[in-house]
Amino acid sequence: MKLKVIVHEAEEGGYWAEVPSIPGCATQGDSFNELLNNIYEAVDACLSVDLKDISVTDKDRVMEIAV
Repeated sequence: MKLKVIVHEAEEGGYWAEVPSIPGCATQGDSFNELLNNIYEAVDACLSVDLKDISVTDKDRVMEIAV
């Protein structure tokens, strides 16, 4: 999966970024390299689902797919 990320320079220094295709997904970093690492963590966190809140029966399958 490829996602577009908009990177902004922060007024107080460093950078912040947002992922428009995932509402509310944003992060920051003091350096560009830190920001890049944080983007992956932010996307992973925004797309994570806690299965404890979902009803799953013995007939259901839980799968992970890469797109």
